[in-house]
Amino acid sequence: MTNRVLVLNQDYSPMTVCSVQRAFLLIYLKKAELLNSLEGKSLRSVSETYPFPSVIKINRYVTMPYMGVVLTRQNIFKRDGHKCQYCGTHKDLTLDHLIPRSKGGKSTWNNLVTACRRCNARKGDHSLDKVGMKPANMPHKPSYVMFLMNSSGQLQEDWKPYLEPHIKARIVA
Repeated sequence: MTNRVLVLNQDYSPMTVCSVQRAFLLIYLKKAELLNSLEGKSLRSVSETYPFPSVIKINRYVTMPYMGVVLTRQNIFKRDGHKCQYCGTHKDLTLDHLIPRSKGGKSTWNNLVTACRRCNARKGDHSLDKVGMKPANMPHKPSYVMFLMNSSGQLQEDWKPYLEPHIKARIVA
C-alpha cells in the first residue's frame, strides 16, 4: 500500500497527504468520511471488503495555525525536483545563493536554488550574469497547496477538483 490519500479539512480545504492505512483508520473510527476511492482497488479483511481511499474529509474542523511552507534545505530540494538547476544532475546536491551572501544576498525562497557542487563551485561568489549561468526554473516560494501536491509524489486525477479552487484562490490573492 504505497498510495497516498489527500486529507481535507471539514471546509474541504486541503490539509495534508497521508498513507492509505492512516486514512482507513480515520474512516473506520468515524473521524473522517470517504469522498473518493480508487476504482478496481479495495482493502480486504478476513470477512469484509472496503473501498480503497483516495480523498477523505475530516469530520471536525481542525485549525491550521500556519499554512506556509517552511524554508529548509530539504524543502528547497523538493521544490526544485532534487536536481541541479544549472545542469540537471541529481548527484552531489547543495544549495546556491543566486545573489551571493557576500554581496548582500539573503537565504530566502527567491534567492536559493538547488545546485550540484560542480556548478556551485563554477558560479562561486559571482552573479549569474558574470558567469553566464541561468537556472532552469527561477526560484519562488511555493504555496502550501502546490507544495502539498509536489511533495506527495503524485497528483491523482480525483484530487484536482479539491486542489484547483485553492490554487486559483492563491494566484488571484
